[in-house]
Amino acid sequence: MKAKSIMIQGTGSSVGKSIICAALCRIFTQDGYNVNPFKSQNMSLIFHITKEGYKIAIAQAMQAQACMKEPSPDMNPVLLIPTTDKKSQVIISGKLYKEMAAEEYFKFKPQLKEKITAVYHKLSQNSDIVIIEGAGSPAEINLKREDFVNMGMAEIADAPVILVGDIDKGGVFASLAGTMLLLDEEEKKRVKGVIINKFRGSYKLLEPGLRMLEEIIKVPVLGVVPYVQHQLPEEDSLGDKQSHGVEENIDKEKQLDIIADTVRKSLNMDKIYEILEKKTDASDMDC
Repeated sequence: MKAKSIMIQGTGSSVGKSIICAALCRIFTQDGYNVNPFKSQNMSLIFHITKEGYKIAIAQAMQAQACMKEPSPDMNPVLLIPTTDKKSQVIISGKLYKEMAAEEYFKFKPQLKEKITAVYHKLSQNSDIVIIEGAGSPAEINLKREDFVNMGMAEIADAPVILVGDIDKGGVFASLAGTMLLLDEEEKKRVKGVIINKFRGSYKLLEPGLRMLEEIIKVPVLGVVPYVQHQLPEEDSLGDKQSHGVEENIDKEKQLDIIADTVRKSLNMDKIYEILEKKTDASDMDC
């Protein structure tokens, strides 16, 4: 049976997609569902080696732990490990394929789409819910051709999308509205809500902006997640060291429970369950 799915995309790198995905993985697992994470392609200097010797991004290993699962290359079928500013090792299903320059890889990408699709559907058949993470921004208009990471992946999975913006760095309203502006009409229909992440300050002062944003982008704000101090890995592409696992001296179970509790309290989970069931549409602003 095909799993339900929901996809977390962001207005850019380091907006907190990996942590929001991990929190949702833990929340749905706590609620009794068989959950798996999925990110079709990740670029990361930080990687995890599974018990079988496969390499996957450390974020997907963390999300697997949030689901109470062993990490698997099916959760991250394509991993790019940068070796220079212009070259990366291409890891496919956990094993080194070859090193490629950026332009060579871009030409190679179409050959990967069928494999990505097959791996996703295999994972879906063994899940109740799949939490899919995007990469960077879906509004990189120069990279849309042959995309299987953001909206292209949402199409493969037929997944509703929640868009995350980071308010801590400023410009969150512009980044969310600008991202929606650059999506085509079919892509916009997939976006069922947005999340404001990493908030510190007065909610009372923020609230009028949320209502104005909803009027502009025509989708609801599903919640505002406060800035949380934690020791879990964030956006992989910004990592500056290699890791062969998630064995640092921190209590990851406790950390995962903390972020899950924070996200559960901050988001309209009833609405997210509705989105998961695909019962909402872009005109539904009741949140």
